[in-house]
Amino acid sequence: MGFTITGGVSISGGVSLIPPAGSPSPPIQGSNFGYQSGGDPSNNGIEKYSFTSDGNSTDVGNLTNFGGGLAGHSSATDGYASCGTSRIINKFSFTSDGNASNIGSSLRKFRAGQSSINTGYGYLSGGEPGVTNVSKFSFSSNGDASDVGNLSVARTYTNGTNSTTHGYTAGGMSSTHSTFYNVIDKFPFASDTDTATDVGDLTVGRRSIATNFSEDNGYAAGGRSSGKYNVIEKWSFSTDGNATDVGDLSTSVEGPAGTSSTMSGYVTAGEGPSNNSNEIQKFPFASDSNATDVGDLITSVYFTSGQQY
Repeated sequence: MGFTITGGVSISGGVSLIPPAGSPSPPIQGSNFGYQSGGDPSNNGIEKYSFTSDGNSTDVGNLTNFGGGLAGHSSATDGYASCGTSRIINKFSFTSDGNASNIGSSLRKFRAGQSSINTGYGYLSGGEPGVTNVSKFSFSSNGDASDVGNLSVARTYTNGTNSTTHGYTAGGMSSTHSTFYNVIDKFPFASDTDTATDVGDLTVGRRSIATNFSEDNGYAAGGRSSGKYNVIEKWSFSTDGNATDVGDLSTSVEGPAGTSSTMSGYVTAGEGPSNNSNEIQKFPFASDSNATDVGDLITSVYFTSGQQY
């Protein structure tokens, strides 16, 4: 004897959870921890900090290589730090603390990183010496990244974020290091495409920003052009358009890492005006406001990568 409860729960001698048709995609923000991995000068540490209580980070492992210029990615179970000085893809577990393993390679550093939990791939875009390439690698099987498309503008020192359906690449600079870009590019995860679409502009063209994402918006914070910036800005995922200034970091930084919980954006480390930062900064998604310093990292680095679980 069995019966079905409306909403997709079927009970028959036990409980089986059957998601109803049209159920939402799995959350892409983290609910437990943010991670920071690698960075300059010559760091290979993996640190994590709590999303549920403010505080300092703890050391949980090491990447296989030292150095910065890394892109960060997150699957449902693992963190990835890709490219960087050694041009390899590192993978480490979210469910048990420990060292990363080398699972593949990608040829460039200073690339933007995006993650698609729904399709099961990490993405990389742009990078040295200033290219348009968009590449992807599998979360489920080890292997190298392969090219699947192009950005609208070739650039390096760029950064990326993502919605559930699209990857976004924001900011960056030219191969000659003479031009700073404000371009926000967008490409779909559902199908490999030839060229990303320019869908808006940052308020200021700059490189080496931290990127974050809520359910509805992409965020860019910090970075550098003529000087280092503390601005936090956001743009809508549902309506293409320019970013708007919504707050300030507590410290102006270049090359910080960005992570995202379901409630807040986090910006960690970076090169400050006079010294490298070890701050963990946090700002809310629910209201436009400034970031606050909520803890300290063990190391003070820049050109580092962020992951969330």
